[in-house]
Amino acid sequence: MRFALAQINPTVGDVAGNAKLIRDAIDAAAEGGARIVIFPELAVLGYPPKDLLLKPAVVERCVEAVEQLATHRDDIAAIIGYPCPAVTPVGRPLHNAVAVCDGGRIVARRYKSLLPTYDVFDEHRYFEPAGHDDSHDPVTIDGVNVGLTICEDLWNDDTLFDRPRYHVEPVQRLADAGADVIVNCSASPFVLDKHDFRQDLFKSAARRAQRPLLFCNQVGGNDELVFDGNSCAIDAAGDLIAHGRDFEDDLLFVDIDPRHNDARPDHARIDAPRTGIASVYHALVLGLRDYCRKCGFKSVVVGLSGGIDSAVTAALCVAALGREQVRGITMPSRYSSEGSVTDAQDLAQRLHIQFDNVPIEAAHNAFTDMLGDVFKGTDAGVAEENIQARARGVVLMAVSNKFGSMLVTTGNKSELAVGYCTLYGDMAGGLAILSDVPKTMVYDLARWINTSPDSPLLRDFGLPVIPEDTITKPPSAELRPDQTDQDTLPPYDELDAIIERYVEREQSVRQIVAETGLDAKVVQRIARLIDRNEYKRKQAAPGIKVTGKAFGFGRRMPIAQRWDNRHDAARTDPTSV
Repeated sequence: MRFALAQINPTVGDVAGNAKLIRDAIDAAAEGGARIVIFPELAVLGYPPKDLLLKPAVVERCVEAVEQLATHRDDIAAIIGYPCPAVTPVGRPLHNAVAVCDGGRIVARRYKSLLPTYDVFDEHRYFEPAGHDDSHDPVTIDGVNVGLTICEDLWNDDTLFDRPRYHVEPVQRLADAGADVIVNCSASPFVLDKHDFRQDLFKSAARRAQRPLLFCNQVGGNDELVFDGNSCAIDAAGDLIAHGRDFEDDLLFVDIDPRHNDARPDHARIDAPRTGIASVYHALVLGLRDYCRKCGFKSVVVGLSGGIDSAVTAALCVAALGREQVRGITMPSRYSSEGSVTDAQDLAQRLHIQFDNVPIEAAHNAFTDMLGDVFKGTDAGVAEENIQARARGVVLMAVSNKFGSMLVTTGNKSELAVGYCTLYGDMAGGLAILSDVPKTMVYDLARWINTSPDSPLLRDFGLPVIPEDTITKPPSAELRPDQTDQDTLPPYDELDAIIERYVEREQSVRQIVAETGLDAKVVQRIARLIDRNEYKRKQAAPGIKVTGKAFGFGRRMPIAQRWDNRHDAARTDPTSV
């Protein structure tokens, strides 16, 4: 039997547009000789739909779309993800479901059993899990028993997780019920280094069930999440027999005789996935491109400081949208070095983008004069410094408003973590593309963009696009004379190590100090800065998630709270309070 994995890029809420993607993929799969075509989780609505699921009209439209799609062809079976109303009078009103369409009608529906409620997932808010009825049974197509799972249903392997989250094991249950092949319709978002673990998970599931496994993943950016695709097929022995493309639409064919656990990989394609910093680059480019496309923006504007963050941001914008759609603006102040302006201009010339120089000295003077009486008798400090950042924000937002270009902010995760950013200044904008990229990773991105043989920008422009001075000079906000980031922050390798452990791993100050040997006072101060600056992050532009824990809707910390890391750092007895 030939299966097709339709790795599509849906737009959340665009039911008509998503249905067209599905129809086109059904036709292409049929023309390619497939008997069954598989689509991602909630493909009709797009993932994650969030509170669109609370609107009855949205769910009704999804149901109508699936019923219409079922009649599209009668010569190929389609497994389509969508939100389905629950029939039981108790519990949440929806199921996260797949419809099995064959012979011009819906022949079966199956529901997701394991509903993730952690990090960026909140499915218990909307969905009722599969019950104890026939919704667990395989569906028979041409004599082949197809076991249907949805995304998280695979993520409960007690050999790979220290503490499995669920008491139910859907894959083994389907195998025990007579499934010949396991299908997984998924919307599994990208995280750096996640792909290898995901492959290990699928291989383990196939081996334990002794059944072939087919994984069809969504691709594309939806708000903060990027879905990397990487759809694949695993045989019953746990070997990879087909692998699709990453970060783009794809239709992957694979021939399997599930009743004999026999696969013919010579008919399948195996594309190598991108890994490491290359995968981060492609995730950011796809996330930015889709955010602009799905929100209706055709162009962007970027403030160019001559620093590494704005340079990498501008390069990513060119990669995502093309140089004609990117505008860079440098806004020197009285404290800007000559190199900052020339480095910004050099970057713009290398990228062939429109470039404007708008000095803010006049605005800075005007604001200080206006506030002279109010600030009388006080010492100059952060308030005066931040006037410069806010003046720049005014300039950039004015250009954004005037030309309909989205302002892309340039701050990185390290700065956002400790509040090294200015509300209504450099934080202004529509998308914070580097907000989940630590400073050390920003440097890695710059070097990869400039030197990797796989760098699209190096290939397209024929030279390194980020000036070497931008990479090598000490980072600085240039809001006062001779300022550098390390005046008030530890070296970025130390800072990023603390942030990764405190934010992503939820380690305590004591544990970080014990495991890294870093100075306890430094760790405690950074942890305190992370906690104190939650109010800033709540007002930040959305960003693109690439690490295990981003500052966004997957991290829900209170603003008004009094947890004090000094108490934790002072504890020596783990049982003391």
